[in-house]
Amino acid sequence: MLHALSRFGRRRTFLGGAAALVVLGLLLWWVLPIGREQPSGSLTFSTGVRSGVYERYGQRLEGALAKDMPDVSIRLQTSEGSQQNIERVATGKADFTIATADAVATYLQSGKPGGERLRGCVRLYDDYIQLIVPRDSGIRTVADLRGKRVGVGQKGSGVLLVADRLMKAAGVDPATDITPVQAGIDTMPARLADGRLDAFFWSGGLPTGAVQDLSEKFAIRLVPLEEALVTQLQAAGGSTRYYRSAVMPADAYLDAQQGQAVQTVAVSNLLITTDRTDPLMTEAFTRTVIDSRDRIGREVHSAQLVDLRTAIYTDPLPLHEGARRYYRSAKP
Repeated sequence: MLHALSRFGRRRTFLGGAAALVVLGLLLWWVLPIGREQPSGSLTFSTGVRSGVYERYGQRLEGALAKDMPDVSIRLQTSEGSQQNIERVATGKADFTIATADAVATYLQSGKPGGERLRGCVRLYDDYIQLIVPRDSGIRTVADLRGKRVGVGQKGSGVLLVADRLMKAAGVDPATDITPVQAGIDTMPARLADGRLDAFFWSGGLPTGAVQDLSEKFAIRLVPLEEALVTQLQAAGGSTRYYRSAVMPADAYLDAQQGQAVQTVAVSNLLITTDRTDPLMTEAFTRTVIDSRDRIGREVHSAQLVDLRTAIYTDPLPLHEGARRYYRSAKP
């Protein structure tokens, strides 16, 4: 009788252990990409100017990529912005980057090297064009910038591209009617606070940390960019069709806006690469961007706006084959 009970106990222990292994196996299957081929090698991700949204997003994304692609060595590279980012990827100096759709279209239309090899991965979030002035400034419209010292972004930035276009649409010649200061978001706020600038343009997600910090230390105001300016921009055709009217919500910069929504211009950001990039790498990269949205979005608000339903629309670029594979697998 005791022998039978002992055998019964051993059988129960065995069955319990087997059940635990099954549960553990199911958990591992759920958590880990078992059976999914993983990319290896190295990649360079060109981000943006220090303290800008591109750089902050890239830093958080690097951690997510390292976790999801442990066999890939990842290098971040700061830049002046969209225009420099596109050139780097198109010419093989970087593998992935973020750039605004208008800057991508401009690069394609200019016939610069490597443009035909550019591919889209994800439509990310929108950039909002921000014209920032001291709160007591007399600048109320873009036309009021005549005779002023204006921060227009760095040479390789998307800010410079759209700032010049907005001023021309308002009848302001950016070469002769203002004193242009080519600087980035890392220095323009301090220049405004110190009185070395009368205004500066910025193009970024909401809120941009450097603008937020400035608004908490120095009284600033956001100049509305009226819908008529968008109509003027779009009338030029070509890459300007990617601009659209938008509204910055009243709580984007609480101190600066004082409860008021602000009319502005928006343009979408794209994650881009080239047809040189391995489809397996691109598929995995795209997956991480989508899967890490909420986690990164807790620190970089713009990341919360990445949406699987619209991510596939990377106009003016065709989708990379690797990204296409991901979207096919992600269909409900």
